[in-house]
Amino acid sequence: MKKLRIFTALFFLSANAFCFDWPQDEIMSDTFFNYFAHIRGGVVNPSIVFSDSGEVKTSGAGTVTAVLSEHDEEGDLFESTLGNAVIIAHEDSLVSVYANLNSAGQEERYGLSEVETAASLGSCGSSGWQEGNALLEFQVIDLKAKSLVNPRVLLPRFGSELPLFLGNLTAINKKGAEFSFDAARRIPSGTYYIYCAQQPVAMPYKTTIFVNGAVADSITYDTLVSIDGRLCTGGRKNYPSSLVYPDSKRQLAGETAIPKGLNKITVSVSDILGREKTLTYTVEAY
Repeated sequence: MKKLRIFTALFFLSANAFCFDWPQDEIMSDTFFNYFAHIRGGVVNPSIVFSDSGEVKTSGAGTVTAVLSEHDEEGDLFESTLGNAVIIAHEDSLVSVYANLNSAGQEERYGLSEVETAASLGSCGSSGWQEGNALLEFQVIDLKAKSLVNPRVLLPRFGSELPLFLGNLTAINKKGAEFSFDAARRIPSGTYYIYCAQQPVAMPYKTTIFVNGAVADSITYDTLVSIDGRLCTGGRKNYPSSLVYPDSKRQLAGETAIPKGLNKITVSVSDILGREKTLTYTVEAY
């Protein structure tokens, strides 16, 4: 049996905005194993990873465009980093990916063509690069926008969100000089990258910087794009992952110019429900 089956064309239905159902039974929103755009194994995660190893089902009706296997015995393909996976094309040029599936049921997946919502894809396995965890890796791709989409913006809201942490704010200017807002309230004027501490578990949906009450920059984690082979945040500014996560402790909140004089600097992080946590500092720039 050929280990990879790909149709030569993708067919999409023209429709209004498309939403997905859950690919597993609904879970509390604060119990994902790993979140979209969170750092995972030193790289930015283009998926969400569920915390349940149970049955996997299709999130929407569509056309199965590929069935990947953990290994290719014919030797003409690289090993699949997604493990056993199914890729489905939906309306609105969206593609869903169900990865890290169990080997049991793989033969049945080869026979899939057109599927309805909630069609069974089997259960989770340890076939992908999930460090041995039998957990579903779920990914959404927008072919028209050529971007990876945060699946959570397309899934029904269910459950509560983990409270976000906001602290350890630092500013780094173009010369590489670093200032902690907890220790330095007088800094040179100029343009700065503002960093906050990485979340211990969850992932903020949005970070915003205000200078004297006006929005200076905002990063929303609804999409990721590939630029010159590097994953970057989507939106009005495409920050590469190396800038978003310069080390294992910090995450970029945004970029701003701090003019001379007294300035009120506010940093906000918010979850996908819009609940915010903010910190405000008065900083004198010279």
